[in-house]
Formats: sequence, structure tokens, C-alpha cells
Amino acid sequence: MTVPSLSEQALDGVCAEEPDAAEEPDALPHSARRPGPQGPSQTRHFVVIGSDEARRVCGFLQSAGHTVRHLAQPTDEDLRRALDQETTGIEVAGVAILFDDDVESLRYALAVEHICPGVLLVVTVFDRTVAEQLVRVVPNCQVTSPAEVAAPALLAACLQPDLLALNRTPSGHVGARWESDGVRLETYRPPRSLRYRAWLGKLRGQLRPHDGSSRIMLTGLTGLLAVLLADWSWAVTLNHRPPVEAFFEAVRTVSAVGPASAHGSSAYLLFAALAMLITIVFTAVFTAGMVDRLLGPRSIGMVGPRALPRAGHVVVVGLGQVGLRLCTRLQDLGIGVIAVERDPAAPNLRLAKALGVPVVIADATDRFVLRKLSLHTAQAMAAVASDDLDNIAVAVAARAVAPDLRVVIRAGDHEAIAETQSLFRIGAVHDLGSLSAAYTTASLTGLRPHGVIAHGRRLWVEHGSGSFTPWPPALRCDHPPDGA
Repeated sequence: MTVPSLSEQALDGVCAEEPDAAEEPDALPHSARRPGPQGPSQTRHFVVIGSDEARRVCGFLQSAGHTVRHLAQPTDEDLRRALDQETTGIEVAGVAILFDDDVESLRYALAVEHICPGVLLVVTVFDRTVAEQLVRVVPNCQVTSPAEVAAPALLAACLQPDLLALNRTPSGHVGARWESDGVRLETYRPPRSLRYRAWLGKLRGQLRPHDGSSRIMLTGLTGLLAVLLADWSWAVTLNHRPPVEAFFEAVRTVSAVGPASAHGSSAYLLFAALAMLITIVFTAVFTAGMVDRLLGPRSIGMVGPRALPRAGHVVVVGLGQVGLRLCTRLQDLGIGVIAVERDPAAPNLRLAKALGVPVVIADATDRFVLRKLSLHTAQAMAAVASDDLDNIAVAVAARAVAPDLRVVIRAGDHEAIAETQSLFRIGAVHDLGSLSAAYTTASLTGLRPHGVIAHGRRLWVEHGSGSFTPWPPALRCDHPPDGA
């Protein structure tokens, strides 16, 4: 099969530049120290395919003493030269395929398996169906997703500042906390006060229109119900009609058919005539709002789970893979959520609607938009869009609207991130690239990680048994990839 390439001139070379030295092991708690996949006796050769995240993986592997061949978008011939042991004289211990496009990752995974059957494969795939099929076809493949790796850390930061990560297990949620002697796992349940605020916020959000068409429709519906109730009350209290007959006559009046009998008092006949005229107006208003809602794309409901909560909720800015997973994790805990997406054609909008996630299509850097999201009563706001600078702009705007709000920021890919955090202290910054790269590297070196947590600049790889291995931070590999 042919794999697309951006260049026909692949350069032979190995990423050889070492990143800055990692933190000293003595700075780590004694209970957290475990022997890592380092040392000259364990030096192995890996092939990493991809661009941004791939550079971080190269840096991690180099800091562990391994050699790395980095390919950007190789052709089939490039892959054969990199993977063929007879050509290179080096046995490849593992291959990492790191792309944001699931189709591209799938193509390269199948090509690598065809060229070098049985080699350890670590592939980034976001779609769970594609991931399941890939693992079924290629059993030696491990599938990872940056969204899944980062979701526990982002979820924990939205709920409590002292939580490092929060994972789902068959028996409930398990949180990771930092203690003086290391990382401790414990069963977690949201505090009762938070659950009460979230429930009350969802209740207050029912029948609270968010946009103009919803307000128009609700106004018309309220007017019709008011006329119906007034006519029914008149018939029961003044005309002494049985409740069922009074309801029948009230419905005739609201539907502009007229009262069942024209032999009532003059006052009632005048009231019924005015009620029918008013009903015509309210019916038109209700119909206009209903038609606008039915024809336009709506991701917010007036009742039910997609109604905007008014308190105890979390505002998630950015409805990509990371944002959508964070929304679903919050809903699993019973926390109300509002997603904000700038692009009205975002691919995850349909899925969010099916999952019952209310989505506001707007620019989250607009303070007027943020005020409508009830930030002053929210639990937290998470800016997890794909652009780091956009996340910073959203966080600054949120601080201006709600100074005491807990703000969680997805960042780390831009040089201005560290400076912004130190100057403004605008929120808790999580470097998703480092978390994902550490998870990928641990998978390549055979640790089969369960997750990755961060405390400051320190990283720990979690195993299925609940133990943790300290992982050295590493900078990106500065050597250009082959074929770049």
C-alpha cells in the first residue's frame, strides 16, 4: 500500500541532540523511585513517525539513553529503509505513530506491520471504533489517545486543586493525591455541597431560554397557558362549571373556536372574545419561535439534560476530542457542564448533542458570552481548545468576569505559556503534550502504563497495580525529522 509523503528526499540520520538534563532523582520522594527504562545496557533503537508530539517522544527516549529515528511523513520506501534490519544493521525495538488524523495513523500502522511484522507498535487513534479494529487486526499494537491520557488530570483540576488525577474504575472513581512521601490513590466522590449545587444549578436551568428564538417560543407558550388558566378559573369559580367541562370550554377559547355556549353572561362573553384575539397573537409568537428552533441547528434545550445549568457547573471551552471527553467525565460525576465551541461546523457537535451535552456556539473570549454562562456561580472553567494562545485569551477574559473562578488551561506547546503563567497566575496549566509523550514512551519501553500524572514539572507513570514510576521531563528533539 502507498503511504502519502510530503517529500521524496528522505535524509538518513538519527536524532542525536540531547535535551536539557532532567531533574535529579534525589529530588523525588523515596517511595516514588522505581528503576526506569534507562541505562546503557538497555539501549534500544526506536522509530518515531509524526511531527509535534513525536519530537517530545524523541526527547524522552533520548534522555533514557536510546537511539531514535524520526520520520515526518515517510513513503513506503522510507519505511523499508528505516525498519529493515539488513539495511540498517540495527534491530528496531518499537515504532510510534503519532498523528492527529486517525486515517493517517491507521495507514501507517498497517504499512509498518506489513514491512516489519510483530514489531511493537504504539499508535495514536482518537476514534474508539477505529482503535478496537486496529488492535483486533494487529495484536502487537497498543493504541493511545492524548485525550484519554489527559482527561483524568483535567477532570481532577476542575473539581479540587489538590487532586492530581481522577480515573473511572468498575467500582467507582479513584483519585490520585500528592503527599510528602509520594502519590496516594483513594476512592473519590464529589463533596455533598458540590453535588447539591450542581443539582440545584441544573434545576434552575430548566425553562430558562438562552437565545432569542427560545425566548420568543417560551413567551408564546406562557401566554397561551395563561389564557387557558384564566378561562378555566372563570368557568369554575363564577360560572360554577365542573372542572372537566370548564377545561373543555377553555381549550375551545384558546383554540379560537369560541365558548361552547353563547348564553353566558355578557362579561364572560366579552372576556372570551378578548381571550381569542389575544390567543391569535400568542399562537403566532409561539409558532415563530418553534419554527426557528426546528429549522436552525440547536445544541441547547430548554428542558432536560441539554438545558444550561445555572450553578455548580463547569464551562468547557473547545469541543475537540479533549473537550468532549472532559464533558462526558464530568457528566458521569453528576456535574453540570456547558461546552463552548467557536466553529458551528465542528465535527463533534452532533456527538455532543447525542450525549446530552449543551453546546453554546460563540467566541469564549467575548465577555458578554461568558456572563451569559453564569461564570460567577460556576465550579470551574476549562480552556482546552487546540490553540494554546486562544486558551490563554479565554482564561484572561474569564478572570475579568469572575476573578475567583477556578481556571484550568490546556497549554504547553507555545513558548509564551510559561511566562504568562508566571506573570498572571491565571490558572492551573496542564501540558497535554508532555503527558501524552510520557505515556507513549512508557508504552514503547514495555511498561504498559495505566496513566500519567504530573505535579509541577514532575511526571509519574501509573501502572495497573497502582504503583508509580517517576518519568524524567524532556525537551523536544531539535534535530529535523527525516524527510522534513
